[in-house]
Amino acid sequence: MRHLIAFAVIATAIPAVDAASCQATSSKHTVALVELYTSQGCSSCPPADRWLSQLPSSIDASRAVPISLHVGYWDYIGWKDPFARREFNERQSQLAALNRSNTRYTPGVFVQSRETNWARASSFDAQVRAVNQRPAAATITLEKLQTRAGSVDVRAHAELAAPSAAKNPRLFVALVQNGISTKVTAGENRGETLANDRVTRAWSGPLALGTRNISLDVPSAAARDLAVVAFVEDDTGVLQALQLPLASCN
Repeated sequence: MRHLIAFAVIATAIPAVDAASCQATSSKHTVALVELYTSQGCSSCPPADRWLSQLPSSIDASRAVPISLHVGYWDYIGWKDPFARREFNERQSQLAALNRSNTRYTPGVFVQSRETNWARASSFDAQVRAVNQRPAAATITLEKLQTRAGSVDVRAHAELAAPSAAKNPRLFVALVQNGISTKVTAGENRGETLANDRVTRAWSGPLALGTRNISLDVPSAAARDLAVVAFVEDDTGVLQALQLPLASCN
């Protein structure tokens, strides 16, 4: 059963990645940001987690950038999700309000800030294709600067294609991690070992557009398969998305 909770409404060119300098630049068409809101305390979430893990094999980063944002409003059931952040609870509430909804639930998926039925492949694919057909409203460049103990430093540059058309534009930068395994000992998923990919481990924003040097906390020295994700949005929704896999920086 889907978990939900009520709240007060408040061309497909591959993004250029330069391994030598470890940079990535967004496409000339719009790339979809796919946001999964999930919780390790939700028994309905593992199928959606698996779907998101498999998404890059069917829709590559030239079309969609997936991220998983863990929420904490189900922690009271018995299992405290180690990846949940208050900012993600708040962001899901904001997206629900943008979609004229007074509920938030897990698993919940948004494509370019619009709610979607992730379980209906044809509907989801059509929504992503519609996003890809739009010329990019913003340009993003990401560059890895250096890795330090416990953090990675990146430079992000974002600008609008038509500044007058955007309403309160802002930039977000995140660090996502694949290959996470968690043995759950309480709550609805008690006894299960959950696999999670594209988990958002560090989050910076909203930031003003322009050039920003950002330090993102790396979850542990042993963390592998990391990527930096950046996106620009305004009050109408996400405008453009980009990812820089840190493996390309080796």
